[in-house]
Amino acid sequence: MAAVAAVLLYFLLRPSHRNRGGLPLPPTPGWAWPVLGHLPLLGLIPHHSLAALAKKHGPHFLLLNLGTTSPTLVVSSPAAVRSLLKSLDPLVSSRPPNAGATHMAYNYQDLVFAPYGPRWRLLRKLCNVHLFSQKALDHFSSVRESEAQDLVSRLSSSRSAAVTIGPMLTDCTTNALGRTMLGRRVFVPGEGGEFREMVLELMVLAGVFNIGDFVPELEWLDLQGVVKKMKRLHKRFDDFFERMIEENSNGGEMCFLGVLMALKEDADGEGSKISRREIKALLMDLFTAGTDTSSSTVEWAIAELIRHPSLLDALQLELDSVAGRDRLVLESDLPNLTLLQAIIKEIFRLHPSTPLLLPRIVAEDCEAMGYHIPKDTRVLINAWAISRDPDVWKDPLEFKPVERFMPGAPTAHMDVKGNDFEFIPFGAGRRICAGMSMGIRNVQFLTAALVHAFDWELLEGETPEKLNMEEVYGLTLQRKVPLVVKPKPRLAPHVYANAAK
Repeated sequence: MAAVAAVLLYFLLRPSHRNRGGLPLPPTPGWAWPVLGHLPLLGLIPHHSLAALAKKHGPHFLLLNLGTTSPTLVVSSPAAVRSLLKSLDPLVSSRPPNAGATHMAYNYQDLVFAPYGPRWRLLRKLCNVHLFSQKALDHFSSVRESEAQDLVSRLSSSRSAAVTIGPMLTDCTTNALGRTMLGRRVFVPGEGGEFREMVLELMVLAGVFNIGDFVPELEWLDLQGVVKKMKRLHKRFDDFFERMIEENSNGGEMCFLGVLMALKEDADGEGSKISRREIKALLMDLFTAGTDTSSSTVEWAIAELIRHPSLLDALQLELDSVAGRDRLVLESDLPNLTLLQAIIKEIFRLHPSTPLLLPRIVAEDCEAMGYHIPKDTRVLINAWAISRDPDVWKDPLEFKPVERFMPGAPTAHMDVKGNDFEFIPFGAGRRICAGMSMGIRNVQFLTAALVHAFDWELLEGETPEKLNMEEVYGLTLQRKVPLVVKPKPRLAPHVYANAAK
């Protein structure tokens, strides 16, 4: 008991961060729990709780003590994001330590968690050139179209029976990503499903609140068994990626892994080679960030369109005028679908897949919006709160794509690509999501395909007006109640005949 009392006394009396530059620190809620600090204030849906705290204590910046780590700066307004990422971005472009980066991401050898510097820039350049460039996206468009066709065929075979659409969307996006990165599908009906289990477990673990990340003094205890599970799952992923690397010379579909292996052997210039470990870390990143994010966003899109039947009808008219009803919409049709683009922008605004952007850490003492920001402060940007700021968006809780984003609308110029700080579902600055271009295209195309191919009905007794739109917090922003719908084919029968091989 004496030892416990001594530890608590240390946490209570240890000196806090002090401002040596004469500027005030950002506002704080004040009193905090011993050891836990302000952690209990986060609640079950942290982006909601943090938005409410910001309204009460500081609309731009809020300084919290989460556990015993360095303080956390919560950023909740477009002006605050601009002050950080316009001129101070190099100082806030690295990540704070966490168990996931250590035990799953090959000890920070990946793109998401790698420290800002030359190696990170090399990994990002490789992804931008060979996976996320316009040329690369166009090269793999047939893969995504094939998987969308398979999804449409599977949905049509339900014969208007009720389906839970979320898992089917996850299968579709993950298979498209698997074929792009590994040259093979990874979710195959009738097969063992080992990789499916691994991906789903990874998503669960990534969304777990790990006490050791916030109270490092207790990290060694692994109170929740999170680290043990991460190490075990990492071993399974590592074995899987090793098999994929060994099988890469099988002559199948050209894939990103093949490109990386060629670069591993042929890269020229000192420090430009990519290691086998970095290749596996990149694959881990891409499966984590590129699957559930897109599928959950498309599920939100279908739900919003069901709630707004006039918009659903208008979008189907646009799709019919561009693609007709004798074939399924293609990715090449997307530039001609103005209403679709507006609707997807509004989905990203209301339902960002990562409501709290991945945390950053401040490299040295700095100043922003008249406040002193101490070195080693963690930065947490509440993208969900920012895109609902009533000072920017009229009726911010309403789904209004036409009024906001169709040509002629006052905010039509705003985009999701990190230049408009009022609207940053993919982040902004140097650490903006590397896969943004693929994510946008995935969501646009899958939404278009599902809306083009089907009319959507709810279960008997349910009405669009009362459709549950509550959120649950996790690795991605999920629906609290999964969307269960009845798809009814609306195109020519032959459109539904072909499935992905």
